Amino acid sequence: MAQPTNTFDSYDAVGIREDLSDIIYDVSPEETPFYSKCKKLKASNTYHEWQTDTLRASAANAHVEGDEITANARTATTRQGNYTQIFVDAVSVPDTDSGLRKAGRASEIAYQMLKTAKEQKLDIEKALFDNNARVAGGSTTARELAGAPAWLITNTDFSSDGTPAGSDPTGDGTDARTDDSTQEAFSQTRFDTVMQSIWEEGGKPNTVYLSAFQMNKALAFTGMNNQRSTIGASVGGTNSVINAVDVYVTPWGTVDFMPSRENRSRDVFIMQDDMWSVAVLRPTKNMELAKTSDSTRRAIVTELTLVCNNEKASGGVFDCTTS
Repeated sequence: MAQPTNTFDSYDAVGIREDLSDIIYDVSPEETPFYSKCKKLKASNTYHEWQTDTLRASAANAHVEGDEITANARTATTRQGNYTQIFVDAVSVPDTDSGLRKAGRASEIAYQMLKTAKEQKLDIEKALFDNNARVAGGSTTARELAGAPAWLITNTDFSSDGTPAGSDPTGDGTDARTDDSTQEAFSQTRFDTVMQSIWEEGGKPNTVYLSAFQMNKALAFTGMNNQRSTIGASVGGTNSVINAVDVYVTPWGTVDFMPSRENRSRDVFIMQDDMWSVAVLRPTKNMELAKTSDSTRRAIVTELTLVCNNEKASGGVFDCTTS
């Protein structure tokens, strides 16, 4: 098969317009489950404080008629606090860009700011999960919030076989927990131990945050939650093999398993979500920066901190193996 002589085809043509789609495809992860579930409070200082309390232990309580009543000893509330952390991301685009015609976006600065806002939310989620002590900051040192591991001390399961051995922090945000150099596999026994401990303290956990690796470990938990089953026409009209552990029911409560990309894989958090809040000093703002050159500069700024309303309502399985 051959073309007729002197056929002028598309390979010879000059000036053919490019065919570039006006859609930009991005599958980068952007979910922030813990940050999204935390109740948002208003902070009015860079050091946000709150109080916790607890009931005394139950005791025998019987008195004779006409008995002289003596007041019981009472304990004061515990004052806790965390520093607000400033999250900043900036974009600079040359003003020449405003005259360019681009595929997939009308404005480069607007497109980049939208991306930046999503990226900053991931940074916030990571900070909330980080094993980080609070930092007061100064004129040359940034303030830092204490992440969730710095608060959990009552309901924890961790390895203590290595050197250094794993240990709980003080529990007031002033120090991070100590990671054990020897890690231990995440297991149903370790998980149930923490669930029972939370229940005994009065907590009502409802969400488990864990990495994809630890989620696969949870799929091996025994019980009806992870049985493989074949479902027919009710699922997409074809047979489907289901292997999932969305909800885990124990005598100590029912929890949802929520895979999370931002918490450390060695940490599994068992949380009562309404006992965690985020205190916001400055809500996320898209602000224009001073013009000092032939470019447009904008920044996304957020200032907030993590509030652990009462750590006894939550817990964690720490020092888990990650491979």
